[in-house]
Amino acid sequence: MEAIFIYIFKTSGLITVFYLAYYFLLRKETFFNTNRWFLLSGLITSIVLPFIVYTKIVWVAPTPTNSTFLINSAAVKTIPIEESWLDTHLNLCLIILYVSIIILLLLKFAFDFYSLKRVIKGKTIQNQADFKLVDVLENIAPFSFFSYIVYNSSLYNSTELENILEHEKIHSEQNHTTDVLISRIFSIIFWFNPMVWLYKKAIMQNLEFIADAEALKKIADKKAYQYTLLKITTHENCVAITNHFYQSLIKKRIVMLNKNQSKKRNYLKYALILPVLGAFVFLFQVKVIAQEKEQKEVKEDIVINSKSEPKNVLVYKIKKNTTDKELDEIVQKLKINHEVILAFSHITRNSANELTGIRVDIKRKNGKAQIMQTSSNEAIKPFGVVVIKNEDGTETINLQTGEKTHQPVTMGEGPDGANGYNSNEEFPTPPTPPTPPSFPEGPMPIANVDMSKMPKPPVHPKDINDEKEMQKFNKAMDEFNKKMEAFEPDMSAYEKEVEVVMAKREAVFEKEMAKFDIEMQQFNKKMEKFNQDIKKHEKEMNTFEKENKSK
Repeated sequence: MEAIFIYIFKTSGLITVFYLAYYFLLRKETFFNTNRWFLLSGLITSIVLPFIVYTKIVWVAPTPTNSTFLINSAAVKTIPIEESWLDTHLNLCLIILYVSIIILLLLKFAFDFYSLKRVIKGKTIQNQADFKLVDVLENIAPFSFFSYIVYNSSLYNSTELENILEHEKIHSEQNHTTDVLISRIFSIIFWFNPMVWLYKKAIMQNLEFIADAEALKKIADKKAYQYTLLKITTHENCVAITNHFYQSLIKKRIVMLNKNQSKKRNYLKYALILPVLGAFVFLFQVKVIAQEKEQKEVKEDIVINSKSEPKNVLVYKIKKNTTDKELDEIVQKLKINHEVILAFSHITRNSANELTGIRVDIKRKNGKAQIMQTSSNEAIKPFGVVVIKNEDGTETINLQTGEKTHQPVTMGEGPDGANGYNSNEEFPTPPTPPTPPSFPEGPMPIANVDMSKMPKPPVHPKDINDEKEMQKFNKAMDEFNKKMEAFEPDMSAYEKEVEVVMAKREAVFEKEMAKFDIEMQQFNKKMEKFNQDIKKHEKEMNTFEKENKSK
């Protein structure tokens, strides 16, 4: 529950930041559409950003495994930490209060929807393009809700009604109702933050600025539009969840109508919010993870247990970062000092120049041999050639591997001098599958169609109630359709050209596919042999491990 409250307060704080940025930097600018998206993105960012966490890793010294301190267990007592009765009930009361007010606001929201439905229900709806015009008898301020535009035509003359409809059509075309509903939902969830209510008011106000600016582009008489604004102020009744023509900020709207356009350089103000968001992330969204440093030297070095092994031991170590020069030096030392013939082969490295694969062949004075081979996509684990000087003056040579350095694994010898499998046998290599062919590509034929002679459609009349104009328009549309049918080009020749090109390409592709099928059959045979080799190799390795365990 604490995490939920933290999230709510972080989101509420971000909403406050965006509102203050709008109020002090942007509210007087005429970038109304940009302000709209800024305000909406502020709400979205406020609910998303608290989920983004920047992880910071702090490296600490490893915890020692053997402590040098002794703690008297009898003196250590576990003290249970219990949340006080007052804190528990206070949190419960806060939750009940928070949820109760949300429920009340949701009921008010539902009632507003009911009021809207009651206004529209039973009324005659006149469809005009994408709009649904509803002429009512109530003394109510004009408003729009998605595609519905509601007004009382008896209260206005023709010019005023035209101004009102142009304004409400902008609201409907640009889906301003969505902005209103989003801001209303945020004000319900974050009701305790007064900035949220101011944020909602700023969104509503900016939407009116947008509608005013866009409507004036279609209205010739700017003064008549302003007089219409003043006249609407006498109608105070409106539906809360709609875009209504009247608001209490008529004076500001008229000021914005007469204001000069803001300079383009003022767009830079929008970027000022970015440092604030960055500071929020680094101050409140940083998750610190303590991680112990790895003791690489302990992991990589090969250690011989002095209690179980003779003291005179030499280890020639091979690690992932051992160079080719160092490998040659190991070969020479073993040959000169111990009369052991050592050969490294099948060496592979990754982009970091680390060993990922290597084969080791050892042949000793008595003619016995050992082999070790490893290959993978990752760096090899450390291993070494171990030379043990016995008390009788002889030397024992073994290959030592394993991640557990305190318990080295010694490569044993089979009866034929190999370490569990034939010394001439390598790990089976999987076959490479064939590459399937791709369909041939290239330029396609170009269709020669003259679009300059295409007929132009007639212009729809502005007044759909003018029967004469509509009859003319319908006749013009009939003629336009006939011309379009005559204009439609014959594409049969072009289609044949395309078919010829595609037929040639399909023939090439089918030949390549036939070759590919043969290659796939060969590949399947190789894969069967590879699987058999793998099973054989696994059996030999199992035998080798059993022999090592028995020693």
